Amino acid sequence: MRIIDPHIHMSSRTTDDYEAMRQAGVVAVIEPAFWLGQPRTEVGTFKDYFSSLVGWERFRASQFGIKHYCTIGLNSKEANNDALAQQVMELLPLFACKEGVVAIGEIGFDDQTAVEEKYYRLQLELAKQLGLPVMVHTPHRDKKRGTTRSMDIALEHGLPPHLVVIDHNNEETVREVLDRGFWAAFTIYPKTKMGNERMVEVVRKYGSERIIVDSSADWGVSDPLAVPKTANLMLQRGIAPADVEKTCYGNALAAYGQSGQFNESDWLQASPIDQATLFDGNSVLRGQTPQAVASPAELQATVSGTIE
Repeated sequence: MRIIDPHIHMSSRTTDDYEAMRQAGVVAVIEPAFWLGQPRTEVGTFKDYFSSLVGWERFRASQFGIKHYCTIGLNSKEANNDALAQQVMELLPLFACKEGVVAIGEIGFDDQTAVEEKYYRLQLELAKQLGLPVMVHTPHRDKKRGTTRSMDIALEHGLPPHLVVIDHNNEETVREVLDRGFWAAFTIYPKTKMGNERMVEVVRKYGSERIIVDSSADWGVSDPLAVPKTANLMLQRGIAPADVEKTCYGNALAAYGQSGQFNESDWLQASPIDQATLFDGNSVLRGQTPQAVASPAELQATVSGTIE
């Protein structure tokens, strides 16, 4: 089974993670623009970070047979620095049209402040201008109200629901998100947000239409194998293979494929991998012998499709 993790912060992960993900069947990842865990203080740090998402990290993933894409946006947590946020808004159009950018995101609410709403609205307008999907971060506190508010504002700005992925859902929010026609994404965390057993029951209850599973693995305690593990658990618990494929692969492809930048042929017809190649003179190998050249399809032929 091929797997897509459509929300994972690979800049925070190791090369061991890439290797494990490849062995677990992951063929593509989407990395949303995120915060560092502490505030950025200069607009130049955003510029360098966005550059790494469309440059170095894309190359690093390719060295392990995984296609890397990203979303570009001003995270809701960082939107509260109004003066800096205004400068970041000037940067976003320069990066949002780069190769491999599949959405504006992750944007939305954290503390649900007025300034967060200001920049959420501005970025929705940017997505409209560029014809890109939107990845919405729903707040961890007062989630139901924040999720409803996020959808209301997106509709107010004329964003059709099929272009908006509402992420970090739970059992409290999923019904409204689906009923209103949005994509409902779920973050699988070891202890918080959604666990994979809860995710199995959500799919059992609501089916697979417009439901997306992701890991949101970052610099905190998280699991870069959350999506393949959840897929495997679904199969073990009797969820139909077609529903597993949709929630852990097909729906992400459909949602972000609307960007024109996220195509199955990117990994099914990919060029052979050559770990001897460099990025601006840099290698991921640190002196190790490059692996034999192989195509992503050949690498995937070694995948068992299960996680022990």
